[in-house]
Amino acid sequence: MWLLKPKVFADHRGHFYESYRADFFSQKGLEIDFVQDNQSLSNKGIVRGLHFQAPPHAQDKLVRVVAGAVLDVVVDIRKGLPTYGQSFAVELTAENFLIMFIPKGFAHGFATLNDKTIFQYKCSDYYAPSAEGGILWNSPSLNIQWGIEQPVLSEKDTKHKEFTDFVSPF
Repeated sequence: MWLLKPKVFADHRGHFYESYRADFFSQKGLEIDFVQDNQSLSNKGIVRGLHFQAPPHAQDKLVRVVAGAVLDVVVDIRKGLPTYGQSFAVELTAENFLIMFIPKGFAHGFATLNDKTIFQYKCSDYYAPSAEGGILWNSPSLNIQWGIEQPVLSEKDTKHKEFTDFVSPF
């Protein structure tokens, strides 16, 4: 996982920055062909996740906020690694310009902190419904501090397994 801070060029007209450069990833030894871009719009208090795509449709993701703010959360679901089951959370906002790279083998979710939050992500594989997976967003064993008392969730996100009952495909 990487947290990236692009160089932002700002003046009286606004700002400009490069949100993605293939050569940056290539220099780090990662040859990633992003094939699908996704965008969501959510009001404050929404939790989406924790989601992943299982092999053979596992996805690397590059995520950022275009408007508003989120608490972005990832959980390592790669069996056998010392970081298995550990989570990482960071606030991504339109103002801080942070971009997070999430490799295959991590479950991902976010909580929206503002109304009209626009969240974008690039994916290295196409969405495949048969490969869709998830973990219960508030699994007690993960102890993720979402900062939202009564989140709004999709019906699907309320039905995922608790992490201790989860069998990872990675």
